[in-house]
Order: sequence, then structure tokens, then C-alpha cells
Amino acid sequence: MSQGPRSGLAAVSSALLAMSRHLEVRDVLKTIVASARELLDAQYAALGVPDDHGGFAQFVVDGVSDEQWRAIGPLPRQHGILAAMLHDAKPERLADVRKDPRFEGWPDAHPELADFLGLPIRDGDEVIGALFLANKLRPAAAHPPHPEPQGGCGFTEEDEELLAILAQHAAIALTNARLYERSRELTIAEERSRLAHELHDAVSQKLFSLRLTAQAAAALVDRDPARAKGELHQVASLAAEAVDELRAAVVELRPAALDEDGLVATLRTQIQVLDRAHTAAVTFASNGIRALPASQEEALLRVAQEALHNALRHSGAARVDVSVERRGGGAVLRVTDDGSGFEPTAVHRVGRHLGLVSMRDRAAGVGGSLTVESAPGKGTTIEMEVPGG
Repeated sequence: MSQGPRSGLAAVSSALLAMSRHLEVRDVLKTIVASARELLDAQYAALGVPDDHGGFAQFVVDGVSDEQWRAIGPLPRQHGILAAMLHDAKPERLADVRKDPRFEGWPDAHPELADFLGLPIRDGDEVIGALFLANKLRPAAAHPPHPEPQGGCGFTEEDEELLAILAQHAAIALTNARLYERSRELTIAEERSRLAHELHDAVSQKLFSLRLTAQAAAALVDRDPARAKGELHQVASLAAEAVDELRAAVVELRPAALDEDGLVATLRTQIQVLDRAHTAAVTFASNGIRALPASQEEALLRVAQEALHNALRHSGAARVDVSVERRGGGAVLRVTDDGSGFEPTAVHRVGRHLGLVSMRDRAAGVGGSLTVESAPGKGTTIEMEVPGG
């Protein structure tokens, strides 16, 4: 490496910190590749994550433009040096990858690679990826952009040791990102199930009313045709409402995706469902809210869901109002109901039952705070604030 010990250590530290900041798998992969290329002064870097069919599920590159990457074509298969990296699972340091007997060529648009350094990324005994570097950059005055190695690989043993450290931390970052995405998928499945239950209740109530009204019309048709006609009009109205509910279910039972829809849109959709599913009026308002870090949006959504569940299932509220507003650089969520309320100081008795402990934990976990205002017979207000970035 060209850096001295102090600057080299700082570069490694910066690379490891950058990897730990991301939770999405794709972002983690991009950060690993960019960090490796910069840290080891390579012209190109790539990271391949294998699939189960002899190819790569994901293949991220750095040093190649989007236009070049499109011209190269489909993701590479696991053959040649790439296959060796995944199946032999040992470091590869080559003076010229093109002269290796395992080399099987590349597409016409592929850049020319010479010296090569590759390492597997392991999670225990499993190889979860392979990290590749090519074309060690030399001082511009001494060598052209695509140097031919003179007497050996441009990547040194020190480079290999440094890349091994990076690969170990890459495995941790990639595993954590996968666990996060898996957890989010489970949460989405749970949310889908919960929404299905709410919509089932709403449609069932409509169909039950429809059945009773139709029975009333049948009983009245001979002795009071005028009233029977009115009941039949009500049957038609209820049937139309039930159809609307079922159509809404097609849209609203899609998994809630905070990363795609954002906090405000996700909350608004869910509250519309709850408003129809319960006799209580449920409203939503937002003001000046901007995109927040994913962890904060997730925590705000879960606290809102818990507070809504409490208000609609336990408090006997006739009205529940939810709002999200900008406060400084952050945001504040407020859920207010006019239900039976409780004594907030009795947290040891009601806190766990109402999920207050988990709500406070969620708020604290993203640097926020949770306050609860309530009194018997006076309703409840739950407020969660998160700071700005």
C-alpha cells in the first residue's frame, strides 16, 4: 500500500465503519466493493454472491461505468477463476489472470484485467461471496493505465492480508444485512396477516348486515311492500359497500414497504383500513414530514400500530386520531383516543399489557423518546419523538 501505517489504519477504519452503516444487502455489497478498491489501489473491484444454479444471485462492480456494465451483458457464470474462488475457497493472487490455465475468457466489452487478487467471504464454513480486485494501480509516471506485470503480481502479501481483514468484516456486515431483510420480511408477513384479519372483520360485518336486511325484506314483502322496497334498497347499498371493501383488500393487503412507500403513505393506508374495520372513527394527518432514516420510520410505524391496537381493542374509544409532524430536524408521532384511559403510574400493572415497555424500547433504540398522558375516563395520548439526523 502507498499509505503509511497511520493513514493506512485510518483508511481501514473508515472502510469498516462505512460497511457497518448500511442494513440493505445491496448497499452493503456496494460499500464493500468500493472500500476494497479504494483501500488497495485497484482499478477494478467486484463482489459476487452465488445462487444455487451455477451463477451469481448478485454481482456488484466498482470502477466500471453503468454503460460499460450494460454492454458486458448478463451476470457471469461460476466458471474459471470465479468458480475457483467459490469452490476452492482460498485466496488467489495472480500476476496475469489471462495466463492462468483456468481462465476462460470474457465478453468483448469486458475491460482488460491483468494482475488479480481474490478472496472468499465466509460465514463459518459457508462461502457467501467472493471479493475480486484487478489491475493494481502504479504511479502514473512509471506505468500506463493497464500495466503488464513485471516479474510478479502488483498486489502484495500485505494487500492480501488487508483484504482478508476486510473480507472478515464484510461477512459480518453481509450476514447482518441478510438477517435484517429476513426480519423485515417476517414483519411484512405479520402485517399482511393483521391487515387480512382487520379486513375480514370489516367485510364480515357488512355481509352480516346484508343478510339480516335481506331477511327483513323477505318478511315484509307480502304485508308491507313499501317497507320491503326500502329494505331492498338497503341491501343494494350494503352489497355495493361489501364489493368496495373486497376491491380495497386487493390493494391494501400488499405488503407494507416502508422503503418504497415511506412512513406517511404506509400509515395512511393502514389507518384507512382500520377506520373501515372498526366502529370507532380513525383519522390520520401529517404536516411537513420528510423522509427519515429507515430505522426511525420502522420504529415510528411499530409504535403507531401498537398504540392503535390498544386504543381500538382495549380502550372502548369512539375516536382515535393519529398525526405525524415535523419537529426540528426530526418528527413526532401522536396517537390520541377518547377511550377509558388508565393511570400511567401503574406501569407495573398495565405497562406490559398495553405494550408500553416495548414502545419505549423501540423509541430509545432509535435515539427517541416516548411520553404517555392518560387518566381513568380521560382517554390516552401517546407521543413518540425522534431527533433529526
